[in-house]
Parts: sequence; structure tokens; C-alpha cells
Amino acid sequence: MTIDLHTHSTASDGTDTPAELVANAAAAGLDAVAITDHDTTSGWAEALAALPAGLRLVRGAELSCLSPDGRGGHCNVHLLAYLFDPEAEAVVGNQARVRAERRNRLATIAGRMAADGLPVSADDLLAGLPPDSTAGRPHIAMALVRAGVVSTVDEAFARYLNDRGRYYVSSSRTPVEASIEMIARAGGVTVLAHAFAHRRGPTVTAEVIKELAGVGLNGVEVDHPDHDAEARSQLRDLADDLGLITTGASDYHGTNKVIRLGEETTSPEMLDAIIERATGVEIVTRS
Repeated sequence: MTIDLHTHSTASDGTDTPAELVANAAAAGLDAVAITDHDTTSGWAEALAALPAGLRLVRGAELSCLSPDGRGGHCNVHLLAYLFDPEAEAVVGNQARVRAERRNRLATIAGRMAADGLPVSADDLLAGLPPDSTAGRPHIAMALVRAGVVSTVDEAFARYLNDRGRYYVSSSRTPVEASIEMIARAGGVTVLAHAFAHRRGPTVTAEVIKELAGVGLNGVEVDHPDHDAEARSQLRDLADDLGLITTGASDYHGTNKVIRLGEETTSPEMLDAIIERATGVEIVTRS
């Protein structure tokens, strides 16, 4: 059984529509796929309506959070949330706030770039996004690719959109402890995404993960394209010590990244553990 529990659609910063995402997952031979767009569940309905026969759909989201880094400071982390109630009041309010702040951030970044003569328009970018979708720097990167300024999204980040560049704007994120508790109250299961992906920037320590497990974190994403062998080994050992679920996933974004669906996978036993703990919504299979 091939299971990929971390993918993105056009509801956030992927290039496949939710319908295309599930169709491509089935074509890639997946037995189960999770839709985990950034800070939104707006792609769930379309993915569910287009679900091919035999493919199991795990509805989820990837939440943008702030965490202690274990070294006296803080860093940004991402929390994968699965099978939670999307209508829970706290979830609805948090996602609406985060999406609004992301749109303001995109507009500020695009405005600064336009002032320097780059062919980016905040109005055009925002007008092209569905109302409930999540805006982000990848949308600016794709605009730069379309304009011929760069060849790839990765090049756009390296030259213009990285956290150390002149156009960087900090984001306001929900404390990770609060997000874990919010998803638990909504009947969901939480997994810390790519926790030791050091090449992405600052990461948390093992001690922080232990503390998060103490407030209800259910699992860690171990097998991820940005984790080297040492990171995977450390996370797997840590999960074993703490009794955490371990997952693997591609973090697929369509043509925005070179990663293919199913490049990293989760064991059936671990998916079963997620399903057993969740009380928000059920996994769905189209007969």
C-alpha cells in the first residue's frame, strides 16, 4: 500500500487543482493521499467530489506555527493536522486570521519588489487567487517565472524571496502549542512536519519535540525529501522513545517542486494509528 500524507494544491501553493491532485495521486499508484494545504481546508470539497474509485482521501492542512527552538529563541515550524473538524470555531477563526495576514504579507512583498522595478503586481496576484485560498511567497515566485525574470521557483527564492533578502517580511504565526491543542479539541491528529530539515533554516531541537509531545503532539514526519539519513534516524529514534506516530510524505507541490507524488511514504500501520485517534472527520474512499 502506497500512502502519501503531505501534498499541496492550488488552494495554497501547489499547481494542481484539488481535483487534479487526487487524479494524479491515483495515476501515480497511490492507495491513500492527504491534501494538506497551508492554513486552509478550502480544497477539501473539490478533492472529495473528484476522488477516483479506490483512492483513500485523508483531509488535512499544514499549519504555520511559531515554536521555541530549544536554544533560547524561536523558529517557524509547520504542523500537519489530519482528520479534524473544519467547522470547529477555533479552527475557522484561526485559519481566517492567518489567510488574511498572509495576503497582507504578499501585498507588502510584491509592493517592495514593484518599487524596485520587478514585474510583480500585488493586485494582479491577489485577484488571481480564490477567496479562500492561502497566499504565499510561491505565488510571487511563480509570477517571476512567468515574467521570465527567473527560470524556476527555487531560483526566485534564492535570488529574491529568501528569509535573508531585502524583500523579506516576517509573518505572524500561531504558537505551536496552541495549534496542537486547537486541533486536538477539533478531533484531529497532529504531526510535526520536516522538523529536522536544516537546509530550510533554523529548526527545533529534540528537547522541543519532547516538550510538544507532552502537550499532545501525536507524531513526527520522518521520511521527507529534505531529511538526510542522520535526521531520519534521529527522528525515528525519538519517536520510538516518545511513542509518537511516524510518517513519510513527498510534500508535493506540482510543478513548483521536482518532488513526485509518493516519493516518500507512510506505512499502513501508521495511517491506521492516525485514523484510530481521530474523531473529527473520517477518511474517505470512493467505491
